[in-house]
Amino acid sequence: MSADALTSDETRATISASGLFSRIDRGDLARTLFVAACAVAVALGLTWPWPAVPVIAVIGIVVGCWPIAAEALDDVIHRRMSMEASMLIAIVAAAAIGEWTTSLVITAFVLAAEILEDLSMDRGRDALTDLMSFLPETAQVRRADGIVTIPLAEVAPGDRVIVGPGGRVPVDGLVALGTSTLDQSRITGEPLPVDVTTDDEVFAGSINQVGALEIRTERVGAESSFGRIIAAVEQAQSSEPPAQRLADRLAAWLVCLALIGAVITYLLTRDLTATISVVVVAGACGIAAGTPLAVLAAIARIARSGAFVKDGAHLEALSGIDTVVFDKTGTLTTGAPEVVEVRVAESPHSADRLLILAATAESYSEHPLGRAILAAAKERGLPVGQCEDFAYLPGRGVTATVAGQAVAVGNSTLVPNGPALTPDTSANGAIEVHVGIDGTYAGTILIADAVRETAKDAVAQLHRMGLRTMMITGDQPSTAHAVAARLGIDDVRAGLLPEEKLAAIDAERAAGHGIAMVGDGINDAPALARAHVGIAMGSGTDIARESADVVLISSDLGDLIHTVGVARRARRIVMVNFIGTIAIDLIGMVLAAFGLLSPVAAAFIHVGSETAFILNSARLIPGRRVPARRRAGPTP
Repeated sequence: MSADALTSDETRATISASGLFSRIDRGDLARTLFVAACAVAVALGLTWPWPAVPVIAVIGIVVGCWPIAAEALDDVIHRRMSMEASMLIAIVAAAAIGEWTTSLVITAFVLAAEILEDLSMDRGRDALTDLMSFLPETAQVRRADGIVTIPLAEVAPGDRVIVGPGGRVPVDGLVALGTSTLDQSRITGEPLPVDVTTDDEVFAGSINQVGALEIRTERVGAESSFGRIIAAVEQAQSSEPPAQRLADRLAAWLVCLALIGAVITYLLTRDLTATISVVVVAGACGIAAGTPLAVLAAIARIARSGAFVKDGAHLEALSGIDTVVFDKTGTLTTGAPEVVEVRVAESPHSADRLLILAATAESYSEHPLGRAILAAAKERGLPVGQCEDFAYLPGRGVTATVAGQAVAVGNSTLVPNGPALTPDTSANGAIEVHVGIDGTYAGTILIADAVRETAKDAVAQLHRMGLRTMMITGDQPSTAHAVAARLGIDDVRAGLLPEEKLAAIDAERAAGHGIAMVGDGINDAPALARAHVGIAMGSGTDIARESADVVLISSDLGDLIHTVGVARRARRIVMVNFIGTIAIDLIGMVLAAFGLLSPVAAAFIHVGSETAFILNSARLIPGRRVPARRRAGPTP
């Protein structure tokens, strides 16, 4: 490591440490240190003026217990049993029997635990809000009288936004002019820069690295990728998922159990020290604080990878699914036809020559298959010329004269000498477009709705995770079964209308399956809303995205795998916190009841377990991304 790199690392560590301390409320820190100093003073024998009631101990307890008492009183008013109430009882009881050092130590531990909890929750929120603070406040927009700078809130759909090198993209839209490279890692999770050119989609929050771009605005503000993330963050921070409600109830039960155990201990032993230890050792703060932290951190981690979850309850539901149901077109496939193969008959024509003639003949066509042929020729860099005598024959194809040759492009009724549909072609769900030249069959172009690059691997990974997969689609059964066979999907329901898709979801739910539905179209919206978790592709329709609980911003099915994986990991962490808290509390209360734990040792166990479970949840908090330029390493 170079000296510069070392210095940089040291600087970042210093900044990180200073940032950590700046987050701590100075009043809370001062209060904790003051109580700790009082505990040390009393332990060293500073008991002026009365050894039985040291003034410094009384002052320390009053100062330290003020925020604890305020929270406990609020909980009592709202008829909630909380850890603050049980700790306040233990602190007062310890002081009442003359255990002043123990009372002060417990107070200091409780205050320190509160600081740790606040820091952890702040980190969880920061991981989310870091995504939101990245948009510029203004944007450069092209107007009739030139380029003007206006507040981002005033940009409207249809506006042409200019983004220079190094600038941040403020809107979702399509590139109207220019070519550049974007760092979209904050939105899509893609770590490598992405090249974009005319008509490519770009997302708000991306960083323009090279050239200047003119972007035609499609979504801005609350409708943009960042705006939707902001809405999801606000919802996640304000909502209370079922796991959190369970954690709150469990915390109340543990407090009640500790108080009951303390009463029983005193009645059997008449030992006030053991009784106080029973109350002190029971700590459900780990699950009460660790559960919302795990939810926030998981949503932040998912957002960093290219998806966002709209609510903590949806995250929890996603962790419990056993079946993933896919729509086909636009979800497993790209939703746009493309040339997958060019077959040449026994003739002097090559595949490229055949494609040039067909694309030139289709150059005036508006048919989707003709557009696909033309796009394939352009992608291969083939020259597409001018045609003459163009004619569109509905239901058959097109004819034209190209470079003096009569070219026919269409189905077998237009090019009758073309071969019948071959078994391997039908198995792939491809459409055959035959090409005739001067009245002679010259070859066949195979066109299919291309399967997404990540679809096969995503389905395989879902299977490895123990999940069942299903396809429900309105497409023809032959095409649907062909795509499903290529991807390895377990169950296929084809030829379904929207209400039949809804019925299929209802049937799966009635059978006891936890369903996640992945779709993109208007006809998927009812099924997305009915599934336990609806997951929409970012490239899908507005109604699909609104109906869904999770949105895959980049429409990458690999992000689906990561999202499910993080949801399951969050569930495991919460369950570890639950089980660990219950086990430690029960064992600790038994040991304390038999006099094997002093109040101070009980306080150590209480705070130690709480710290461990909060840090366990904090493992989900994503680290800050290293910019793409730094990841790429030094330029040679």
